[in-house]
Amino acid sequence: MDQQQIWDAESARRYDTPGTGMFAPEVLGPTVDRLAELADGGRALEFAVGTGRVAVPLAARGVPVTGVELSRPMLDRLRTKADETAIPVVVGDMATARAPGEYTLVYLVYNTIANLLTQAEQVACFRNAARHLGSGGRFVIELWVPELRRLPPGQEATVWNSEPGYIALDTYDVLRQHVVSHHFTFDESGRRARLDRTPHRYIWPAELDLMAQLAGFGLESRHADWTGSAFTAESRSHVSVYRLPEPGTRTP
Repeated sequence: MDQQQIWDAESARRYDTPGTGMFAPEVLGPTVDRLAELADGGRALEFAVGTGRVAVPLAARGVPVTGVELSRPMLDRLRTKADETAIPVVVGDMATARAPGEYTLVYLVYNTIANLLTQAEQVACFRNAARHLGSGGRFVIELWVPELRRLPPGQEATVWNSEPGYIALDTYDVLRQHVVSHHFTFDESGRRARLDRTPHRYIWPAELDLMAQLAGFGLESRHADWTGSAFTAESRSHVSVYRLPEPGTRTP
């Protein structure tokens, strides 16, 4: 499943859900608040900027935002909200694409680093973030914690969301550290469903930290969410902030 095929025009249209889901104020507000704080008055670069879910409100807060995006249909949706002057975008892969200039913050939200399906690509993404940052710059990743503890012995799937009209489950390939998310959306009759599938490579927090070290980062903080809740063994996701050292200092 190629990422450009997955994020086609229909997927881009369904992705935008103003006011609900990922776009709900209680989800988006804390995200934008924290990123504006971490940008610290400087420029921000969003890897996989998509339709501008985060970039548009962050730019409205006065943070200059540039994006990198592989999917042209997703970028087309962004352009209905902000033009190239407001949010410049480089079309390309977040592991390799180079945006002009230097930034104080690079960020990658909502599990998107897992769209890179090999460890080598994920490490390259960290190194690409480091190339865009000045001394003391930060790279922020929002990512889910693999739920292998919920996987019964001998079974390959977990149901992670079930609500009226929608069921989501993940199938795991623990040998390759891959997971495929299956999204079943039912019509009004409840008898027919549309299936969407997305492949990912899951990453444990400790592995993510090692990737950061290989790129010259140190872990500055890790919380369970954007509001700063404590990260524990029961947390289902995390927001990890990595930072490059300042001149004359060691990696944190």
